[in-house]
Amino acid sequence: MALDPVALVIAGMIFGAIVLALVGITSGSQSQTAAAARQRLEGWKRGGEPEAASSATRAPARERLLSPLLHGVTDGVRSLLPTSLLKGVEKQLIYAGEPMTMQGFLTMLVITGSAATGLGLLLVVVMGAKLSLTSLGIVAAMGAVGFFMPFYLIRSRARQRQHAIIRSLADAFDLITTCVEAGLGLDAALARVAEKVEGPFAFELNRALRDVALGKARREALKELGDRTGVMDLIQFVNAVIQAEAMGSSIGTVLRVQADTLRVRRRQRAEEAAYKAPVKMLFPLVLCIFPTLFIVILGPAIITIMQDFPGGK
Repeated sequence: MALDPVALVIAGMIFGAIVLALVGITSGSQSQTAAAARQRLEGWKRGGEPEAASSATRAPARERLLSPLLHGVTDGVRSLLPTSLLKGVEKQLIYAGEPMTMQGFLTMLVITGSAATGLGLLLVVVMGAKLSLTSLGIVAAMGAVGFFMPFYLIRSRARQRQHAIIRSLADAFDLITTCVEAGLGLDAALARVAEKVEGPFAFELNRALRDVALGKARREALKELGDRTGVMDLIQFVNAVIQAEAMGSSIGTVLRVQADTLRVRRRQRAEEAAYKAPVKMLFPLVLCIFPTLFIVILGPAIITIMQDFPGGK
């Protein structure tokens, strides 16, 4: 009896998943054992009780099995991906507000890739297709979609967060300028803006102020604020403030110039979006509205012609 090639492929995928799971459990358990040993050693050095340091050994069975498995699989994926790609993902995670860790992103990458590949195999089996280039292409396409989906989601979230920061910068800079010109210091003005403004910019500004309160230099905190957002307008504002403090210039004058420049840039972005709108409307018009319009206009005429000339005579 001949074996179905698609069944062989599915069996091979299941076998590979089992091998990968075993490798992940082995490598993860070794790293977890080493971490537990280090915790116990640190507990003895501090004079604490080893029972508290070895609490990881009393974790539930689900955590002891699934956590090493996921860590092992994600470590394998990390070793396969290019370093430049991983650095880009870390930067996008920071721009997106760190919704997850790098380990969580790799876990999501493994889950979505595996689920999409399994969905492709299920689709091929349901269609009753044999092993061919078409069926392999379907499975590969589904796997590629599942693999690249987390990258798209993180990049999209980072872009939305940056747009939200850009929209709130003009009003925030005006408020900072007003507070400084009224006699408040820069730190007090930033704190007042963080109270009044909502959104991701207020969150990042509060984080910078907390860093300053914990002893970090204001110059470094502001520079990290610009690096975490990746917004060029905010980075230029931070550089101008740092340069004004270094040169001894008036902060109020610098803030006023930056606020006016930012408003000009916002108006230019609005004009650019207005010029792009007709081009973006062209494709929906051609693909959706024009065909419907042609059907409404020409449909009755075609029906009349078919009734007047039956059989094409």
